[in-house]
Amino acid sequence: MFTGIITDIGELVARREGCFTIRCGYPVASIVIGASISCDGACLTATQVARGGPGSQFTVDVSNETLARTTLGQWQPGRRINLERALKAGDELGGHIVAGHVDGVGRVADVRADGSSVRLMVEVPADLARYLAPKGSIALDGISLTLNEVAKSSFGVNIVPHTLTHTTLGAKRPGDLVNLEADVLARYVARAMELRT
Repeated sequence: MFTGIITDIGELVARREGCFTIRCGYPVASIVIGASISCDGACLTATQVARGGPGSQFTVDVSNETLARTTLGQWQPGRRINLERALKAGDELGGHIVAGHVDGVGRVADVRADGSSVRLMVEVPADLARYLAPKGSIALDGISLTLNEVAKSSFGVNIVPHTLTHTTLGAKRPGDLVNLEADVLARYVARAMELRT
């Protein structure tokens, strides 16, 4: 379980069949084998931990299912990755409840300045559109965001300066792919409505 509040930006340093190694700023002692870490919104399990520069490196297993249903299949060494460690009992829930289960991949359609912020328009797969509502929540590459406007196959979000500089969103351009996770509450409401009909 996560909150969608990014606590570090890591870097993919190695990719081998079935596993990735990511460099991060977390202290080595703070990552235990078996720990869940959100990597651009995908919940992955640390299988190895080592020192790596000023911080550490951790290795995660990556299944074919994850590679096929997220942006991870396209990752290459050097990619910057939004990281969040799992929520602990008593931690502040500053974003929204994020499971780390990517529902699909969206495509950035437009990026434009809006004062000191940036507005992103993202195209979504048709099966995810029913979970989106204005002022609802979405996790975009693991980041908890508020939906501003919602259309049939797209949504808009406003990215404030802090988020632009403390996540990878400041580097997004039209055509870039992003991991999407719908709000779990919206998912259950939609399922309940399906069962009523």
